[in-house]
Amino acid sequence: MAATPESKVKAKCVAQLKALGALYFYPVTGGYGTNGVSDIVACYKGLYVAIECKAGKNKLSEIQKVFLEKVEAAGGLALMINESNVEDLTKILLDSKPN
Repeated sequence: MAATPESKVKAKCVAQLKALGALYFYPVTGGYGTNGVSDIVACYKGLYVAIECKAGKNKLSEIQKVFLEKVEAAGGLALMINESNVEDLTKILLDSKPN
């Protein structure tokens, strides 16, 4: 199976998270989880991080926007990462501090 543009973004995110020693996982809701939960959930130096990965012209759905807003309201870091900013993930995390 060929890699999709979005899976390439996810792989680049995971490579950076691994390099930083962050804890991360891909949540699988299977109908029992939270609607709109991000593609990658991570913890880096005590900071909860939600990463929604997109590729091309894909945009956040309304439910994804709401989830990311809830993450920010709770003091976490909510990110939408795509091809244009994926290389900035490490810097974003290094510059972020838990609330």
